[in-house]
Amino acid sequence: MSAARVDADSIYDRLRADITSGELAAGTPLREVALATRFGVSRTPVREALRRLQHDRMLVPGTRGLQVRTVDPHEVVQVYDIRILLEAQAAREAARARTTADLAMLEGLLARDRALVDPPDQLRARTNVEFHAAVWVATHNPVLQDLLEHLTIHLVRTPHSTLSAPGRWAEALDEHERLLRAVGEGDADGAAEVAAAHMGRARQIRLSLLRTAAARPDAPGT
Repeated sequence: MSAARVDADSIYDRLRADITSGELAAGTPLREVALATRFGVSRTPVREALRRLQHDRMLVPGTRGLQVRTVDPHEVVQVYDIRILLEAQAAREAARARTTADLAMLEGLLARDRALVDPPDQLRARTNVEFHAAVWVATHNPVLQDLLEHLTIHLVRTPHSTLSAPGRWAEALDEHERLLRAVGEGDADGAAEVAAAHMGRARQIRLSLLRTAAARPDAPGT
């Protein structure tokens, strides 16, 4: 069996996954030479992948080359405000367009997450995104999917997920179950209401986390 081809697309996908998962933290420099060595390619595909990541606003110029961008707190809140609207619309459209296969996927993801025992924050964030992405797929609306995928990038790269708050993991899974039920029953308005409340609660927790971070003695400007 031949080895998988390494090109600009695969390098882009790998680095994007590393950034969104938090493996490459904010401020991490990305050097063309080091990445070319890592992937066993010339600098040309690496340069193309980095250019695309910069276009996605995941990378910014640093002191020596590009580095992973730090998300601004004001931008995070703005993203939540927009995402509340789009998640509600996605839930509404999923309730109208979902197939049997879509429901099976959502049920399987929820069962998987229910079976996790005290998962680490990074795993909670990843599985949460996967569940929401399955709802977006159930809309069968590629434009809406693309918008939500780009918004989610900004939230995943925050230092801690809202699911790290005490009791939030179990609460979020209950909300996912209510959303799944509404989508399965074809209740478009009910699904939209659950999704909006779910994201509204996440926004509330995020604001609390931002306030806590700003109050630390080592916070910027203190």
